[in-house]
Amino acid sequence: MSSTVDHASPFLAGNFAPVRHEVDADGLSVIGAIPDDLDGMFLRVGPNPQFDPPGRYHWFDGDGMIHAVSLSKGRARYRNRWVRTRPWEIEREAGRALWGGLASGPQFDAPEGLLIKHTANTALAHHAGTLLALMEATPPYAVRLPSLDTVGVHDFGGALQTPFTAHPKVDPSTGEMIFFGYQFWPPFLTYGEVSPAGEITHTAEISLRGPVMMHDFAITERYAVIMDLPLVFDLARMEAGGFPLEFKPELGARFGILPRRGVDADVRWFESPSCMVFHTANAWEEGDEVVLVACRMERTDVLAGALLDDPPPSEPGRLYRWRFNLATGAVREEPLDDVASDFPRVHEGLTGSATRYVYSARFDASRRDATPWIDAVVKYDLATGSSEAHPWGRGRYGGEAVFVPRTVARSEDDGYLMTFVWDEREQRSELVILDALDLTQRPVARVILPQRVPFGFHGMWTASDAIR
Repeated sequence: MSSTVDHASPFLAGNFAPVRHEVDADGLSVIGAIPDDLDGMFLRVGPNPQFDPPGRYHWFDGDGMIHAVSLSKGRARYRNRWVRTRPWEIEREAGRALWGGLASGPQFDAPEGLLIKHTANTALAHHAGTLLALMEATPPYAVRLPSLDTVGVHDFGGALQTPFTAHPKVDPSTGEMIFFGYQFWPPFLTYGEVSPAGEITHTAEISLRGPVMMHDFAITERYAVIMDLPLVFDLARMEAGGFPLEFKPELGARFGILPRRGVDADVRWFESPSCMVFHTANAWEEGDEVVLVACRMERTDVLAGALLDDPPPSEPGRLYRWRFNLATGAVREEPLDDVASDFPRVHEGLTGSATRYVYSARFDASRRDATPWIDAVVKYDLATGSSEAHPWGRGRYGGEAVFVPRTVARSEDDGYLMTFVWDEREQRSELVILDALDLTQRPVARVILPQRVPFGFHGMWTASDAIR
C-alpha cells in the first residue's frame, strides 16, 4: 500500500490554499470592457477549509466556498461566501476542524454520526428558481441569489432519500432536471428526474457490479448515459487507513443507455476497454446511435499521487467520442485529440442535442507536481476536427471555462467564455472574458478581483432575469 509523504499537502499551498475572509466589493477595475449584453452572475464553487485539517488533506475535502462576480451595464461586483453546511456550522462552533478526509481513513466517531462530511464544494445548478450547491455523496444545499446566503439542505420536500450527483443535467427542452446518486451498498445507483417545478417525479434503482465513483453522466432527448467504470470504493482498504478509491482495470468499462423514466431492466449495457471518465461534454442521438463526447483517462489515481510517496500510475484526460449502436449493440470509441484536458463544457442550451463545439481546460504538461494546473482553454470544432487554444499566459493559470451565449446569437459559438485566472507573478486573481468566436484574440475583459480566488471546481452563469 502506498504511504503518505511527511510534507504538507500541496492542496494547501500556493493558489490551492484557502482564503479565510468573506468579501463584498463593488466598482472593480476592468482591463478592456465588459460587454453590455452580459447581465447576470458568474459563480464558481470550490474547496476552501475554514480550519486547518486534522490529518492529510486532499483537494476534494475542503468546505465549499462560492465566488461570484455580478456583471451589469459594464460594471462588476465581487462576493464570496462559504456554503454553511451543518458540518461547517459544527466546526465553526467548535473553533476547529472535526472531520478528516479522503486520505485520513474512516472516522466512526464523527459529530452527529455524519461519517461523510457535507461540503457542497463541487458544482452548482440552478433549477426551479433555486441555486443548488452540490457534492455527490450528500444531498444538495440551497443557496440564495444574489446574496449567496445558505438556506439549508434541499431534499425536495423529503422525497430525496439518496445522495445526489454533483452533475445533474437540465433538459433545455422540457425544463426537467435529471440526476443520479451512487452508494456503497446494493443496488449502488439510483436514477431520478425532477419536474420543472422542482418535484421528484421518477426514481429507479439501477444495479451495478459494485460501489464505483460515478462522477458524471449525460443525457439525450430520450436517454441517459450512465457509466460503470473501474474506479471502485474498497471499503476494506479504507478501514485499514488506505485511500478509499482504487482503479481496477481488470474490471473493464460499461456504458449504460437508459431510457428516460426507465427502470433497471431497461438499461442497455455496452462493454468497452477499461477507462475512467470524470466529466462528459454532451451526448445526443444520431439515427440508431447514441453519441457521447467526454474526457477519457486510461487510468487515474484521483489526484492521490500528490499525497503519496509511491503513487500508482495515472494519466490525464483527453477528449474522446463514443458511438453506441442500439440496433446492433456495437460500440466505437475514438480519440479527438492527444492533448491533455478536462472540464469540458458546451452551450448548455443544447444539452442533449448535437453540439459542434466543446470548450475544454488544457493541463500544463510542464508541471510535474501531480496537481492540476490549467494553462489554456481549447475550443474543439467536432464538425471539422480542428481546434484552437487560448493560453492564459506565462505564470497564469485558469479553470473550467463556462460558455455564455450572446443575447442575440448568430451561431452556436456566438458568445463568451468566462473563468477565473490566477496570475502568479502579479499575485492576483481575475475574471477573464473571451470572445468564443475567436480565441486567438485578446480577452474582451479582465476583471481584477479584490482578493485571491483559490483554484476550484465547477462554475456557471445565471442571467439577472433568472435571479429575479
